[in-house]
Amino acid sequence: MLVCLLSLVVTTAMADEPTSFTNPVYSENMPDPGVLLHEGTYYAFGTTGDERMPDGRIFRVLTSTNLIDWKEQGGALAPPIADTKKQYWAPEAAYDNGTFYLYYSVGTLDDLRFEIRVATSESPAGPYRDNGVALKEGANAPFFIDGHPFLDDDGQWYFFYAKDFLDTDGGARAGTGIVVDRLLDMTRLAGEPKTVVRPRYDWTLFEADRVMPMLGGKKFDWHTIEAPWVVEHDGKYYCFYSGSNFGTINYGVDYVVADSVTGDYHDQGQYARVLRGVPNLVRGPGHHSIVRTPDGSTDVAVYHAWDAKMTRREMCIDPLVWTRFGPRCVGPSVSPVDLAR
Repeated sequence: MLVCLLSLVVTTAMADEPTSFTNPVYSENMPDPGVLLHEGTYYAFGTTGDERMPDGRIFRVLTSTNLIDWKEQGGALAPPIADTKKQYWAPEAAYDNGTFYLYYSVGTLDDLRFEIRVATSESPAGPYRDNGVALKEGANAPFFIDGHPFLDDDGQWYFFYAKDFLDTDGGARAGTGIVVDRLLDMTRLAGEPKTVVRPRYDWTLFEADRVMPMLGGKKFDWHTIEAPWVVEHDGKYYCFYSGSNFGTINYGVDYVVADSVTGDYHDQGQYARVLRGVPNLVRGPGHHSIVRTPDGSTDVAVYHAWDAKMTRREMCIDPLVWTRFGPRCVGPSVSPVDLAR
């Protein structure tokens, strides 16, 4: 009888949760939402750049139990560096053996030198404290951003991230691409980075004749692939990524796929197949997370998109559907959507 009553309580609680939404689900500034699901609660962490939250911390934290209604929880990270010009980007959290780890990028726009650092907390919402050591990239990349920790089925953690490439070997474009490395522990890379995906198509152009300060002012037709998020589905590994210039209509989400977590990855799209902008409606959708609905029935992309005046990047969600042609997002949606369907 007790088991039946508990089952009734859980079922009733789930039935009370809303499943219908209209984007954005959070209408304040929430770029690069990195989402962690822990014990039934979703924790979303958003980029704050060089700004601070009212509590003096870095990275906005939101929580939800249904992916639709979000509550503010303040800032995640105690400022680790006194320099207020530093930019703080792309937070993502992971949980391992009783500790929460927050991976984030920090650097300056003047020289485009960024590194990835790690902070820890005993609580998923923080506050997190920086561990004082930057992750060491195997090829000493000066632009080292968008870290994504991934736990494989065998218990081994891997780390996907974005870095710059200058060569054009094999038809690749100069610009930012994605690599993967093994984590020795949650704060140390093995130093064996392997390329996952590099730009090869026109749609990923970030800027033509872009001047690169860190390269002595040289100009490049610079292409960008960034913001990795990995999902294992039906025995294959899908590395989703965002491409092009985040401030343009061209920005969107595509993927590559492999039989193992370290690749080789293939099937890069000639356009953003998963999620892309809609003229006059949605601009710059991307830099996403992919999580399951509370009942475990549906994969959902949590991403940012610009408001109509291009003053902030709002947080949106849309279902991800696995079709015979590959994963596709039901969106970007601007009308009501029901996650239960």
